Amino acid sequence: MGKIGLIVRREFWTRVRKPSFLIMTILGPLLLVGGITAVVFLGMQESGIQNVVIIDKAHLLTNKLKDTDDIKFFYQPEDMPDSVFKAGPYTAMIDVNEAVLENNTVQLFYKDLPSQTVQNYLSSEIEKVIEKEKLRVNNVDPETYQRIKTALKVQLFDIDKAGKRSYDQAKAGIGFAFGYLIFLFIFLYGVQVMRGVMEEKQNRVVEVLISSVKPFQLMMGKIVGIALVGLTQFLLWVALSAVLGTIGLGLAKDRISASALQQATPQMTTQLQAQLGGAELAQAQDDRAEDLQVLVDIWNDLPIALIIGLFIFYFLGGYLIYSSLFAAVGAAVDVETDTQQFMLPITIPMMLAIFIAQTAVYNPDGPAVFWCSIIPFTSPVVMMIRIAMGNAFEHPGELALSMALLVATFLFTTWLAGRIYRTGILMYGKKVTWKELGKWLFYRG
Repeated sequence: MGKIGLIVRREFWTRVRKPSFLIMTILGPLLLVGGITAVVFLGMQESGIQNVVIIDKAHLLTNKLKDTDDIKFFYQPEDMPDSVFKAGPYTAMIDVNEAVLENNTVQLFYKDLPSQTVQNYLSSEIEKVIEKEKLRVNNVDPETYQRIKTALKVQLFDIDKAGKRSYDQAKAGIGFAFGYLIFLFIFLYGVQVMRGVMEEKQNRVVEVLISSVKPFQLMMGKIVGIALVGLTQFLLWVALSAVLGTIGLGLAKDRISASALQQATPQMTTQLQAQLGGAELAQAQDDRAEDLQVLVDIWNDLPIALIIGLFIFYFLGGYLIYSSLFAAVGAAVDVETDTQQFMLPITIPMMLAIFIAQTAVYNPDGPAVFWCSIIPFTSPVVMMIRIAMGNAFEHPGELALSMALLVATFLFTTWLAGRIYRTGILMYGKKVTWKELGKWLFYRG
């Protein structure tokens, strides 16, 4: 155990002292949040001004659609030839047929496909005009209609939780985020193990090391050392993210409240009232306050300490399983191009886990989710969804079985990898096949 400890310490300090580790530890959460924000922001940006011509055959929409900074409307009562549209300054053309009040259908022609945001805005604005016209035709008072118009909200409640509102869907999404982190860490640090073994083998450093330690000790020291590097980096990320999250949540609670719109400047309030109307303004205030309260309730309802503790367990369990297999692959080959045939069987279970985890967000109680949360090769990712939802704590026997199988599988894969590692680490110049690996498992020595 003393020799393994020395190797663990060497692997850990060699990597932790690298500038890249310190930089990524500090900048990692900021880059992750910044990257997501940038992607969302850029995805919402338009390539330029959208000049939309409305072919208003029904004579309903002319001068009734609101321009924005990115969308300008033009109107024409008759058909526009395709050649004119193509040669003109317009980017999109909406054909409003004479029977639009009956068929509720318009046609959108474009030169370059508008973003979904633009499409939604066009659809929303046209719907408002058509709705008002239908109210007029049917002699329905618009104000009365707005009062009785109902947007149904379905609130979920688990009958076993004494009437407490359920946020299982949102929690499943949070669990998926944790599972995806495990997926990334396992492959990131598992591949580091494989490349580290290959590098030592190629440089013949391993021949010197083997003279002092057993191959199994060398393999375990490298696996555990790199695991501690990953765990250290993750815990530092959690600490930094918790600080940033607490600050962000505090700012949100201060700035987004039930009275946020009421505290706006008189000019802003007047503009909002003009756009929304009194009833819609009040509804917007209520919706924003409710959204904030939902976020606070979800945060308070999450067993953060248990989630992080079990995250560490499943990360370490999954990492130890896969890194032992990666170490065996690294010992079996001489160059990285030869790893492809052995990487596919290792990669498939984790890719399947990600796929099942995505479906679990929408159907967390499905049989596929249950079985993949028990099977050790997929449980590190899928079980995190059940843990975040609280489902795993409602079935402690299943959680215990999953954890026990994970440990047992780690012991088995470590033994399996050790048999391959001790033979392959000193073998050079031979292209290894699956048949050859099978023979190594039964070599004595």
